[in-house]
Amino acid sequence: MEKETIPSQSEWLIMEIFWAENRTMTAREIIKKMQETSDMSPRMVRVLLNRLWQKGVLSYTVDEHDTRVYHYTAEKSREDCQKEKSRRFVDSYFGGSEKNAMAALIQSTELTEEQYRELEEILQQCKPSAKDNTKQ
Repeated sequence: MEKETIPSQSEWLIMEIFWAENRTMTAREIIKKMQETSDMSPRMVRVLLNRLWQKGVLSYTVDEHDTRVYHYTAEKSREDCQKEKSRRFVDSYFGGSEKNAMAALIQSTELTEEQYRELEEILQQCKPSAKDNTKQ
């Protein structure tokens, strides 16, 4: 079985703090931030930090003055995690077909004309010929 490497929903809440702060943080700092938005217990935050480390999403160093304090750093960006999570979603629910996944998302929502134009621009930018022209 493949090792899980993307944050779960609860772990994602913790990663949002790292991505917003964009710095190394201790468990105590994360717990304090989590208490502002969640009722998650300090013990659960520590468990989730350990899981994120095991998944390679976080790394840590031990404090040079107090070996009980770990300084955590995000190893994966939000964009990398979103890409990986999207890939898993497409593989799980659409048999790996990006076209079917995009069609289902577009058909399940009501978009404005402006949103359709924005999507068309995004698709145009993603075309291989458009990417080749930007490299020249």
